[in-house]
Amino acid sequence: MITTTRAVYLRERPPGGEPRPEHFEVRDAPVPERAEGQLLVRNLFMSVDPSMRGRLATSELHYTTNFQVDEPLDGSALGIVVEGNREVPVGSYVRHRLGWRDHAVVDTAAATVIDPRGIELHHWLGVLGQTGFTAYAGLVRAGEIRSGDDVFVSAAAGAVGSTAGQFAKLLGASSVIGSAGGSEKAALLTDRLGFDAGLDYRAAPIGAALREAAPDGIDLYFDNVGGDHLVAALSSLRQRGRVALCGMISNGGPDSPPIDHLMNCILKRITIRGFIVRDHEDLRPEFEDRVAGWLAAGDLVAESTIYDGLDNAVDAFLSMLGGGNVGKMLVGLA
Repeated sequence: MITTTRAVYLRERPPGGEPRPEHFEVRDAPVPERAEGQLLVRNLFMSVDPSMRGRLATSELHYTTNFQVDEPLDGSALGIVVEGNREVPVGSYVRHRLGWRDHAVVDTAAATVIDPRGIELHHWLGVLGQTGFTAYAGLVRAGEIRSGDDVFVSAAAGAVGSTAGQFAKLLGASSVIGSAGGSEKAALLTDRLGFDAGLDYRAAPIGAALREAAPDGIDLYFDNVGGDHLVAALSSLRQRGRVALCGMISNGGPDSPPIDHLMNCILKRITIRGFIVRDHEDLRPEFEDRVAGWLAAGDLVAESTIYDGLDNAVDAFLSMLGGGNVGKMLVGLA
């Protein structure tokens, strides 16, 4: 019987919204007795996501729940069932929401059984998980991508951005431009991920860099950043251009660009559409079949940055917030 596990707890809310190691703690945690209709899962990988920053505060400017002080964190995880039932037997791989711990008791209804299809398990939290699905739904539904589009993706070396740029090409985009922080990441976009141009937003103002890379404009902007990147895109979008609002990690603060830049939306008849991926579950089978095929054919580069062990999970989170990851940030728990 497994009665205790280890989990990452929130010790206190970060003052000013800037998390540091001392705001978290790895503790022993009780494992609830498994009831009928539940599974005991040993987690193998857990996802580390930018949305966690908003969940550390008390505001509601995010699309899920706030973390609670003196309670474990949670998030997407993939594990193996060690105590199952007729519906989900022992040895099954499942994706669920009780990450940030080594073991979890999960409601059967809240677990998604994964058939790895010969693909490395961690990709089912990345390019084949919620990360890839976000990129796919954003392009197909919110962005209504069309063959021949010129596309701009911000935070393009990150988990969603690196996937969105490659998906855009595979879905028929004529050209894809990405932004990233630092010359190495900007070069990686073109050298490894197949982007047509990589812009280092730390080296030059993003508006000027985008105008130089796309002098004739763009058709679609996949926004992970907001702020100056959104302003640059509004300036470069052509008539009836489209914006898929996925995330706005730079949003807020006294230096935010004024809202009157939205006048571009009127003059150019631009469509801005925000989306949350959970609203598009009907696309999931199409997405998984398509992306698994791209991976099998070698058409897709699935980048991941993987830290080892629960004791390094907070370091992984803080590194990600500082841009220390390429592709999906994960923690291996095996």
